Amino acid sequence: MKRFFNYVQECYTELVEKTSWPTWKELQSSAIVVSIASLIIALVVYLMDKSFETLLETFYRVF
Repeated sequence: MKRFFNYVQECYTELVEKTSWPTWKELQSSAIVVSIASLIIALVVYLMDKSFETLLETFYRVF
C-alpha cells in the first residue's frame, strides 16, 4: 500500500513541478493548427472518395 501512495505522490510531483504546460496562447494556436489540418485531410479524403466513386461508376457503365 505504501508503494501505491509513493507512486501517486511521485506522479503528482512530476505533473506539478517537472512538466512544462503550454500557455493559453500556445494552446489556442495549436488547436487552430490541428483544426485546419483536420479539415484539409477531411477534404482530401472526400475528394479521393468522390473521384474513385466517379471512376468506378464509369468503369461499371463501360463493362
